[in-house]
Amino acid sequence: MSTPVGRVLLRLVDLLPMPSLRTQRILAAAVVFTQGFISVTGAIVRVTASGLGCPTWPQCFPGSYTPVARAEVPHIHQAIEFGNRMVTFAVVIASACIVLAVIRARRRREVLVYAWLMPGSTVLQAVIGGITVRTGLTWWTVAVHLLVSMLMVWLSVLLYVKVGEPDSGAVEREVVPAALRRLTALCALTLAAVLVTGTLVTGAGPHAGDKSSARAVARLKVEVVVVAHLHESLLVAFIGLLIGLGFGLAAVTASRAVRVRLAVVIGLSCAQGLIGVVQYFTGVPAALVTMHVAGAVLCTAATAALWAAMRERVQPQPV
Repeated sequence: MSTPVGRVLLRLVDLLPMPSLRTQRILAAAVVFTQGFISVTGAIVRVTASGLGCPTWPQCFPGSYTPVARAEVPHIHQAIEFGNRMVTFAVVIASACIVLAVIRARRRREVLVYAWLMPGSTVLQAVIGGITVRTGLTWWTVAVHLLVSMLMVWLSVLLYVKVGEPDSGAVEREVVPAALRRLTALCALTLAAVLVTGTLVTGAGPHAGDKSSARAVARLKVEVVVVAHLHESLLVAFIGLLIGLGFGLAAVTASRAVRVRLAVVIGLSCAQGLIGVVQYFTGVPAALVTMHVAGAVLCTAATAALWAAMRERVQPQPV
């Protein structure tokens, strides 16, 4: 921060108490939680048809940032959508706190970059959310909104890991062979494909986010059965790759930390598959859709933790 504005910011931040490593990790954990939580509350908005409970953006109603009694908009829909918007403040607070903490602690550039991505993503999500409302919940805008949230969950987990690593004098080393890291990257890409096709299932499915007869929500014009089977096939491929990764890790006698994280990802992915099958054959009930989104958050976070565990940053051993 060599610019005048940067120097002023540093002087202001220096007035804050020095955060301990434990405090930094707690704040980073709060970032992970809020990024995931807002994804789940967004799903609740959708399955309860509350997407246009606040029909304008950034205001809730024209001339008001808070809900207003309107006969055409049920109170419960207003409360759910407005509540989801309020969760954004928790995301903003957590993001701002971690940025201030790592600046004050003079953390390395890598940590600072990941920290600054958090408030930056909040601004991006606010813009996407505004586009989603103003376009009447068009399916692709909702899909982008969720996918960006999943990306931020991934990055926030990496931030949490990097905050806990030492800075000066530390060196990075791989804890598994490069081939297994490449296989893990392939798993992550397959997970991304699973998430994308999941949004397509939602876009073609029964939960449009609004049920008002006066507003027709544009849907994805594809047979939901087709994209559902594609989504399911990719999940099976993801689990298969994870199992293959497990055999590879066993062959090289990987650390317990890596093996435990892999087991968690496999367990969560199997649970996701079970939830998906049940919701498919029970008419996609709202509660299971919300659980499925929460599961997607957990799978994304767990896969990010697995990826991060395959390298470590440590202080070199004295000769």
